[in-house]
Amino acid sequence: MAGSTGSTLYPSHRCKTLHLVRHAQGIHNVKGENDHKEYSSPELFDAHLSPLGWEQVSNLRKHVHKCGLAKKIDLVITSPLLRTMQTAVGVFGGESYTDGINVPPLMVENAGNSNHLAISSLNCPPFVAVEQCREHLGVHPCDKRRSISDYRPLFPAIDFSLIESDEDVLWKADVREKNEEVASRGMKFINWLWTREEKEIAIVTHSGFLFHTLSNFGKDCHPTIKEEICKHMLGLDSSNSNYPGKIPQGLDLPSDVAQEKQPEKSHAN
Repeated sequence: MAGSTGSTLYPSHRCKTLHLVRHAQGIHNVKGENDHKEYSSPELFDAHLSPLGWEQVSNLRKHVHKCGLAKKIDLVITSPLLRTMQTAVGVFGGESYTDGINVPPLMVENAGNSNHLAISSLNCPPFVAVEQCREHLGVHPCDKRRSISDYRPLFPAIDFSLIESDEDVLWKADVREKNEEVASRGMKFINWLWTREEKEIAIVTHSGFLFHTLSNFGKDCHPTIKEEICKHMLGLDSSNSNYPGKIPQGLDLPSDVAQEKQPEKSHAN
């Protein structure tokens, strides 16, 4: 490609394949797109998936199984919020859980107002919750997590052992994490991934986290590649994807970007 800086080769044993998944549509995306002030609503605390979100999960699950990806994943890492854990177990988990199977479910029935059957942990990779890949921290209740002791009964087969505090001590009601702080946290997360033995890892996280983390990459690439690496997932252009799932209408952006895109709604009386 014209303007590129050339190619680089790496031995395969020094490489990892990361499958980056932004959570499916949450109820906060639906309400916040109509009125940005809704992101401040306590009713959206730890927002769960919307009905369309669960439909997206089902479509993506079919896709990862059809293309063979489901059998390649060594580890699933998820942000410890309802919408990301629901997405993670729905896409990469086992089939519907059946009583009498002597393994803990990844998700119990109706976890987080999901109106969804329990999901088995049979024949699927291990799942681990990691605090570092959370969304922008602070101010918006939708980005505040529950206590880990609340999550464990809902997601029995997810490993929460890497999370040090039971309560959410990172989220502050009056301080929103800066973009550069999210990017720095993202790089620490990427560096931590290199300490893992797994080679093919699925990461279920958030659009804002992905955008600011990936903005650290691609500086040695052609500008069009750099743009592709760190663009926000608008959910409207599927021309460069083989994913057949239903795409939500509207921006479906993280709350901070939704405010930038719709300032007139954000400041409406």
